[in-house]
Amino acid sequence: MSRLWMRDQRGIALPSPVVLLSIVAVAMALVAFVVTRGHDDSEQRIVPSAHVSAPASSTPSPSSAASTAPATKAKTVKRGKVYVEVFNNSRVKGLAATVSTKATKVGWNVVGTDNWYGSIPATTVYYPQRLKAAGKQLALDLGIHRTAPAIDPMKMDRLTVILTAPLG
Repeated sequence: MSRLWMRDQRGIALPSPVVLLSIVAVAMALVAFVVTRGHDDSEQRIVPSAHVSAPASSTPSPSSAASTAPATKAKTVKRGKVYVEVFNNSRVKGLAATVSTKATKVGWNVVGTDNWYGSIPATTVYYPQRLKAAGKQLALDLGIHRTAPAIDPMKMDRLTVILTAPLG
């Protein structure tokens, strides 16, 4: 009868909940890294026009220059009328304040600075669609090489600069 009541002491030892949560957290971080890395189609690299050179063979003659000029003028950005927020997403203390001072000196209307919490691949100027030209101009003024459409939770009435490192 004692044999009926005896159980084998071998069994499965389950890991503690802390270990399980750690494994899940690492797996989620890996998935987030893989999903967010690389270049999105909405990301754009800004190249100042001074760095672009036309091939020698495509130089138009003076008489044909007028006929190849665009019929519409490019929009002029009124820096002082565009709101700008600058966020620091780096470990450099005071970076947002330094860049906001630089933006203010060239005429932008900086309305706030703060820290940004999240994963941003590179320093970026985010713009709502109606401020796309202003976003590109701000990127040129600050020497930022990346722009992208604004996303939630960014405000859609202003440009958002997120800094991941000091500007060059």
